[in-house]
Amino acid sequence: MEFRIPVGTWIDSFFDWLEDTFSWFFEGLREVFIQLFDAVAWIFATPPELVVVAVVAIGALLARGWRFALGSALGLLFIIGVDQWDNAIDSLALVLVAAFLAVVLSVPLGIWAARNDTVSKVVKPVMDFLQTLPAFVYLIPALALFRVGVAPGVIATIVFAMAPGVRLTELGIRGVDKEVVEAGQAFGAHPRRILRQIQIPLAMPSIMAGINQIIMLSLSMVVIAGFVGAGGLGGDVVQAVSALNGRLGWEAGLSVVVLAILLDRFTASFGRGMGLYSRWRKARRARTEAAEQARFDAEESEAPTATAAPGLGV
Repeated sequence: MEFRIPVGTWIDSFFDWLEDTFSWFFEGLREVFIQLFDAVAWIFATPPELVVVAVVAIGALLARGWRFALGSALGLLFIIGVDQWDNAIDSLALVLVAAFLAVVLSVPLGIWAARNDTVSKVVKPVMDFLQTLPAFVYLIPALALFRVGVAPGVIATIVFAMAPGVRLTELGIRGVDKEVVEAGQAFGAHPRRILRQIQIPLAMPSIMAGINQIIMLSLSMVVIAGFVGAGGLGGDVVQAVSALNGRLGWEAGLSVVVLAILLDRFTASFGRGMGLYSRWRKARRARTEAAEQARFDAEESEAPTATAAPGLGV
């Protein structure tokens, strides 16, 4: 007698129950995802292509320097040259929407886990499960609940990408020097103020590394999302694989690489304080500190010196 545990049947029945019971919720959520996707795509698709290239190049110059600005412009011009601009815009919109929602969910959850050991013990195995489950498996319930199109690609990308954001945020908050936190507590600061003004600023490099990983994992799901009708560069890659079209596959694949490099370098620059904008901020901060120090020295020099009181005779 063969013994078999029908785990797949149980999970399938659970998602069937979700679809039947909360179809109104998933339909509304689907419309929200579609509207967000359309709004982001409209922002990048409305201006002329060269205008977008120029704006991105200026942003790259401010964020990282002239080499990154030149590389960004050349990469985007390559995408235009291989006629993948519209698909790249769709993929970028999907990545930005999914990454934004993943950050909104993962960063607060990571902060909560860092401040509560019970939450951390619950969140860690869940994140392990989400990271190790094959990405294609996410598409099955997402497709059942949100139908074909952008929405299942967004939800599958969120689930797949949010784990490193939670982990690195918790790691960054827990890694803040306890003496600094205790100093804030000694001055009577509220825990929320300590979190906002001490822990989050000091943990920002780790948090930004988590956001960078969220964006990279979101971009890695672009091709997989093409299997559920999300379109964009992933749709072309899927089409190229189906038709064994090497030309289309290489053009779409290299366009994905360009987007990945751009997004990775942009997010990394924010965490490391690079580029002209960061230099300007540091110079401005240095000038402000120098002015405050000069004013303090002037006030000290103008203050009357204390004279010793005359001694009393016996």
